[in-house]
This record gives sequence, structure tokens and C-alpha cells, in this order.
Amino acid sequence: MVGGRGLAVAEAVTVDEAVEEPDAQGGYCNADEEDQCGHGSNCGLLDILPRVAEMSWSLEKLPIVWHAVRMTIHNVATLAYDGVAPFELGVLCEAWGIDRSDSGGPTFDFAVCAPEPGRVATSMGFALEVEHGLERLVEADLVTLPAMPRDEPTPGVVIEALQAAVARGARVLSVCSGAFTLGDAGLLDGRDCTTHWRYTCELEERYPKARVHCDVLYVDADPIITSAGSAAGLDACLHLIRKEFGARAARSVARRMVVPPHREGGQAQFIETPVALPQQADSLAPVLTWMTRHLDTDMPVAELARRAAMSPRTFARRFRAETGTTPHQWMTAQRLLLAERLLEESDAPIEAVASRSGFGNAAALRHHFVAARGTTPQAFRRTFGQPAPSALQPS
Repeated sequence: MVGGRGLAVAEAVTVDEAVEEPDAQGGYCNADEEDQCGHGSNCGLLDILPRVAEMSWSLEKLPIVWHAVRMTIHNVATLAYDGVAPFELGVLCEAWGIDRSDSGGPTFDFAVCAPEPGRVATSMGFALEVEHGLERLVEADLVTLPAMPRDEPTPGVVIEALQAAVARGARVLSVCSGAFTLGDAGLLDGRDCTTHWRYTCELEERYPKARVHCDVLYVDADPIITSAGSAAGLDACLHLIRKEFGARAARSVARRMVVPPHREGGQAQFIETPVALPQQADSLAPVLTWMTRHLDTDMPVAELARRAAMSPRTFARRFRAETGTTPHQWMTAQRLLLAERLLEESDAPIEAVASRSGFGNAAALRHHFVAARGTTPQAFRRTFGQPAPSALQPS
């Protein structure tokens, strides 16, 4: 066991094709990708967005060699140097630097550090005053990297500090173009990784030993975790919090940040669709609300379409347009979330959990749970369960 969560695997959030069941195909970079521009979301047209913008899901598990012992995360350092993107830096500060003990969330010994204490210029024209130098990385269990300039050489002292951190067993998590800093340090060699979709081909060209995934939200190739654009960095943080501290902790962090905790993994890689909430799907909101309240009910598309006052074909098309996925995948993901909560917060038998969450029987629950979470319901409960009076017993 490593880090309390099992065998080493590489993890990647991928996009599915227009089918009912997710596939397990890789998402490697198309060398013909043309558009390369600076960091930010305002430098491209919506009509050229790749499939990653849909944020549907499938799984990929890939073996990777790592340390036999992984540190539990208590101490976190975020590294910044000239050209750092302030929004991505803020994402990491929000995820790891807030004291959430009053709401039951995890709290970390957190600090921002730089090659030298003092002024750090950001990519947005203002500067930060950073108190700590690179010596702060020495005590960190997790080193995080926000988006960094891709067209400037990484300082040699930063490369040495990152290499030393990984060598002693720390994890390193990058957001967006922070992956290029890891590439300069040689930490992507032989590993699965990702970055913002605009830069994936560049990443592959500059670091040919890296296995770059173009259509994923994040990749957990522990001890190196890389993520795509700004929001995907938050997904990766929530995934890592869940991986280390369980679903309850991830939900607590997500709730404070007012985001859905819909991407996280078991002891092997789990990649989950960002499941649209009812308030995020305008015309289908009543149907989605009904679905979430009746997960233990059979839901043929024809019945859902009738509730939405649409034909089945129109309903299926509208559903994908508003949620980014199919009714079957959306419903399965919601059922998995409910099963996960029941496994963690109740002592109900597995068969009862399967029935309540809509899978019908324990065998079906196990099938879907292993496919999505990479572990069995029983193993998940042993790891994260906090026995309480059964949520399924009549009051």
C-alpha cells in the first residue's frame, strides 16, 4: 500500500465518444494541432475548442514506477516565480491554504515560496511579496505549481528543488502550464501527464519522453499530478484531497468553495464526468431534479423524455447539450456518488446500498464501482467508512 490508497497507477480524466458506455482509449496529442498562444482563455474561439470542453468521462489506468512509501499530506508549499499566473496561484491557495477546521475540512501547514524571498512579478502586471524562499520546500509533503511562463527558462535552483522534493518522497502537483516547469526538471520523463489543451502538442514536442494526454482534465501519475486549465487544477486538488482524506473531506472543501466535488479517485485512478447539477441545465432542471430524487427507480429514456415533454431523440440531444453527457452516464455517475456516500457514512449492507442507489444488486454495484473508482465497494468502505447508524434503516 502506498499513501493509504493502494498500488501505483497513472490516472487521467478523459472525454468519451457519443456512446452510452465510456471507453478506455487513450487521448494522445494530435501533432497537427496548430493553434498555440499565450496563457488565458481569451485567445481562442469557442468553435475550435477540443472535446475536453465537453468534460465527459472514461477511464485509463497505466502502471508507473514510484516510491514504495508516500508521504501523507500535512505540509503544502506553493512555488511561484516571475511570470506566475495569479488566478491559478489563487486556486492553489484556496484549495490548500484555508483553515477549514471549523467545518470539518482538512487544514494544512501552507506557504507560498519563491526562489528568493521578496518581490515576484505576476503575468497580470502586478507583483506579490513572498515571505519564504526555496528552503520552505524541504519540509513540504506536497509541492504545488501554478501556471508558469512557457517561453522563459526555468530557474536552475527551482529545477534542483523540485527534483530533490520528489527524490525524498514528496508529491508535486501542477496546474496548466506549470507542467512545463516539471518537464524542464525531467519529472515528466516516462510519465503520463497533461496541461492546458492549447499547450499539449508543445509539451509533447519539448519533452518527447513524456506521455502527453490531450483530452483529459488531470492525470495522477503519483507522485506527479498534472492538470489542464484553471478549473481542472481545482479538480486535481479535490481529487488528491479525496484520495488522501476521503470523500467527506473533499465534499467539505468543495462546499466551502461552492463547487461540486465530482471528480475524485479511489486507490486506483478514477475519472468522473463533471455531473451537471439541476440548476446548471436550464430546460431539463425539473427532470434532473426528479432523477436525483429517484435514483433507485428504472429510468428509460422514453419515460424521461415524456417528463420533459420531448421526443426521445430530442431529449437525448438536449440532454447532452446541457449536461455534456448521456442520460445513462449522468444517472450512473449520480448513483455512484450516492453509493459512495452510503458506504462512507452508513453501516448498511452492500446489498442494501446497491438497492438504495439504484444498481439493483451487489454484483451490479461492484461492477460499476470497480470500473469508475478502481476499487471495490467493500475496500472503499474499509478505507473511508465511518460507521454510523444505518441510513437505510426505518426510523
